Amino acid sequence: MTETRRRPGDGTGGLRTGATTFEALREQAVTLRREGLSRRNIRDRLAVHNNDILNRLLEGEPPPEWTKRPNARDDLRARARELRLQGMTYDRIQLELGCSKSSISLWVRDLPKPDRKRTKEQSSAIARRGWDRTLQVREAERRETKEAASRDVGRLSERELFLVGVGLYWAEGSKDKAYARRERVIFVNSDPDMIRLYLAWLRLLGIEGERLRYSVMIHETADIAGAERFWADLVGADPSQFLKTTVKRHAPRTTRMNIGESYYGCLAVRVLQGADLYRRVEGWWYGIVGAASHLDQRNRT
Repeated sequence: MTETRRRPGDGTGGLRTGATTFEALREQAVTLRREGLSRRNIRDRLAVHNNDILNRLLEGEPPPEWTKRPNARDDLRARARELRLQGMTYDRIQLELGCSKSSISLWVRDLPKPDRKRTKEQSSAIARRGWDRTLQVREAERRETKEAASRDVGRLSERELFLVGVGLYWAEGSKDKAYARRERVIFVNSDPDMIRLYLAWLRLLGIEGERLRYSVMIHETADIAGAERFWADLVGADPSQFLKTTVKRHAPRTTRMNIGESYYGCLAVRVLQGADLYRRVEGWWYGIVGAASHLDQRNRT
């Protein structure tokens, strides 16, 4: 006679089962599985809440078709399994299909491992090619997303440029402090597109080019003359509007990433007699903040 004892928390409804009881429970579980029940249905029906025991009860029984989620990558999975059975390694399959190794591993982990027929160097070269392929796919996806987002913007109205410019200045421009009244309009940035947008905003506000002064800020290890020419060409200003370049001394222990031919330092753009403009910019900014808060509050209700 099979002994059964109560044991709380064993996941089988408080019963500790012997061999005969387990086989009877397995027979019920298999019958339910073949009737098309899911693991959760079987678990609840038999009150078996221990995953290890449930796995043993259903061992060898495939899940019903309706429980399998549709997968858009089924074709890739089938092809990966086919290549694995042909003896290909993860690296070769990745090179062939352009998918990640983690996906390949998940798809073919139940298949036998192929015999290694390459040197370590050959395998590394294949891995590099596979990774290069993956990077190319990612870069194409990244570029496509950016281009689609760019098309979403379309044409800008003058009001939209006005609002964008206010936010841009308040994020990157100099600001007055209660403890140091310096109502100056100075914008500094290393991104040429940011400089172009800022200058377009100033022109929209009616700020004449004669009121602008420029200065380059750059590390001493860079091509200073080349950077000065770059910024002068970008803004199209008279050389007399450029102030003395600020050169930052190089710290050998600092690892800098802003180096190379594409490094032109930063450009500072100053508006002469800009106190009134600064006050208006600050007022515009807080007007935007208040309007945004009001809109947000309305959307919450």
